[in-house]
Amino acid sequence: MTNSRRLPAPVTGRLPAPLTDHWDWQREAACRGMDSSLFFDSREEPRPPTAPHTLTAKAICAQCPVLAFCRTYALDSREPYGIWGGLSEAERADILGLKRLQHPARR
Repeated sequence: MTNSRRLPAPVTGRLPAPLTDHWDWQREAACRGMDSSLFFDSREEPRPPTAPHTLTAKAICAQCPVLAFCRTYALDSREPYGIWGGLSEAERADILGLKRLQHPARR
């Protein structure tokens, strides 16, 4: 036996925005499709600020049309690794008042 009663249509005006709205900026990123090893170090210790890969990554970020979105994301999510929004792990930790992002501890 089939129930012929229909459910009311949802009121879409009070639903949250689609999740993709929070990530659409990534489609415009200058680094999209690039080798991620430019932005992430495979070693335990971060590269020095003057390492060639770090300087290359920061130069790419400097030309990026969504740098501010990327930086905000990295700081808000406490992204622990890599160059994000033109900032290294140490630079993001410093802005957030942390010793390290990998194992957050207040200064």
